Amino acid sequence: IEIPGLGAGEDKNALRKVLGTATPDRILQIAQAMRHGMTRDEIHAACSFDPWFLEQIEAIVQTENAVRDNGLPTDPKQLRALKAMGLSDARLAKLTDSTETEVRRTRLAANVKPVYKRIDTCAAEFKSETPYMYSTYETDFAGESTCESEPSDRRKAIILGGGPNRIGQGIEFDYCCCHAAFSLGDAGIESIMVNCNPETVSTDYDTSDRLYFEPLTAEDVLSLIEVEMSNGTLAGVIVQFGGQTPLKLANLLEESGIPILGTSPDAIDLAEDRDRFKDLLDDLKLRQPPNGIARSGEQAKEIAERIGYPVVIRPSYVLGGRAMEIVRDTAQLERYIKEAVVVSEGTPVLIDGYLRDAIEVDVDALCDGKDVFVCGIMEHIEEAGVHSGDSACSLPPYSLSDEVIADIERQTREMALALNVVGLMNVQYAIQGENIYVLEVNPRASRTVPFVAKVVGEPIAKIATRVMAGEKLADFNLTKAKFDHVAVKEAVFPFARFPGVDTVLGPEMRSTGEVIGLDKSFAMAFAKSQMGASIDLPNGGVAFISVKDSDKPKMVPIGQKLEALGFELIATGGTASYLLEQGLKVRTVNKVLEGRPHIVDEIENHDVTLVINTTEGMQALADSKSIRRSALMNKIPYYTTVAGARAAAEGIAALRDDQLEVTPLQVFHAAANAKA
Repeated sequence: IEIPGLGAGEDKNALRKVLGTATPDRILQIAQAMRHGMTRDEIHAACSFDPWFLEQIEAIVQTENAVRDNGLPTDPKQLRALKAMGLSDARLAKLTDSTETEVRRTRLAANVKPVYKRIDTCAAEFKSETPYMYSTYETDFAGESTCESEPSDRRKAIILGGGPNRIGQGIEFDYCCCHAAFSLGDAGIESIMVNCNPETVSTDYDTSDRLYFEPLTAEDVLSLIEVEMSNGTLAGVIVQFGGQTPLKLANLLEESGIPILGTSPDAIDLAEDRDRFKDLLDDLKLRQPPNGIARSGEQAKEIAERIGYPVVIRPSYVLGGRAMEIVRDTAQLERYIKEAVVVSEGTPVLIDGYLRDAIEVDVDALCDGKDVFVCGIMEHIEEAGVHSGDSACSLPPYSLSDEVIADIERQTREMALALNVVGLMNVQYAIQGENIYVLEVNPRASRTVPFVAKVVGEPIAKIATRVMAGEKLADFNLTKAKFDHVAVKEAVFPFARFPGVDTVLGPEMRSTGEVIGLDKSFAMAFAKSQMGASIDLPNGGVAFISVKDSDKPKMVPIGQKLEALGFELIATGGTASYLLEQGLKVRTVNKVLEGRPHIVDEIENHDVTLVINTTEGMQALADSKSIRRSALMNKIPYYTTVAGARAAAEGIAALRDDQLEVTPLQVFHAAANAKA
């Protein structure tokens, strides 16, 4: 792992600095410090890790040094000792300047394979029958290793989970894995779950027939598949439900002769590979934002200048919008290339034109290769450019015309059939006026699947699993949902737990959860979603408004609505002048840079009950950060997009005018079924 500051002065000071800060990478940094010559005592003084653990890490580092000096051993006993210490094939390949495939070939030639032990749920009092397995290379006193996996002779399918929960890959994917296991059971197929997160429901004792607590790596997955294929019939492996992690293994599994259930790895790659996907959209005559793929810093600058700033830039093959950014000028692009990602032939970046004032739409669909069923069309409340996992969204759409919705359904069907999707597919569109742009297609389950399933009342993850297992969509009698209720999904953010973090939303996902508001109107559903996210919409008081120039015309009707609801409006100079010209009553308040008393003082004094703040440009973002942070820490509702502010104003009006009612989800579904 790279240590910042090495080579720029006293190396041990740089090492002490990183070791003194608790981060997820600290265990790797400790090993790196040992490689740079720090002693166990020096490291203990810097990070207070227990000496016993430091001794174990040092043993691994010393073993790595021996492998680096002497090469990969071919003796089975020595190889097994390396594997028992926890060195993966990939790590051994790096130490010996070879490939993971070569290390695997050497290991298998020496017959060095992991065995699987059962987690003893009976405390050694009697034999445990619970099929919870974990791999090990350890042997008994006689040097023998016994495998306790005991694969069955049934027809079986393996489900690859999502691994550890993190921002961008959370419990929504675990929901899909669980429903896949239940659905396989209904079809009489043995379900085998592979996951390494004991906090998920997919690793509960009653979710799947068999469970392997294993990392989602090529080495570990191939090893357990080999054991399972030694008995019974493997129908295939499901890679669609665990997010991007298992999806990356699809090609390797197919090359190893392992059947993949559902959409083929080639179709997955077609959707992920920007050049191939662009050709597909051109063939289908579907629009895409102007875009390009850069394999060097200079190429990135050329593409950005050709498209025109601002642009959205991101690495390829990522989930959760990781390292994605809206870049507004050449200086910001150069900083991104220098600090955020390494741009190279093997790690290209994708550059798209940023569609201003566009509405983003998420679509989840089922396909069996012949028929397509559009499960749900969700309209994002925040504009395009905010990550789909962070944006509130409405199902059904609350502002799109019937013609646009029909065209979205048509385009979704065409792409699903062209990609030969078998199972689930998610499409993200941007709507600018009447023009529909395809942003991306993911031939897998998306994080919106649980939301759509709950709202439309169809177990779409279960149906997708049965389709992957060979059944047809026509067997399920799916009909287009007809319901009177509106559902709004709102993201929940952890900002208050991270001092100094800015709350402005962008293309990189930051939310850690979500809630749903359900009602018969969009406004009340939105208000309920805010309650679920612990945001208390005010009934009156003072609304502060400070927006970028392009948003000022759109703020006029929102300001008028808030004024009609009895709010006093205050704004910073530029926004106040514009709103006054439009006939609104506005009191001007100082920006922080203009001296006290300023807007942050009013927020800290609890004189403000609602904050609306939109901005763009690096300097403007930095200048207004204290406003957003102060609102967050004082639990004052704040909105950083015009669309969010508009929805909040409608929600406040709904709470004032209508009776707030709590209605079970089943009542909404019963009403929809009666209508159908």
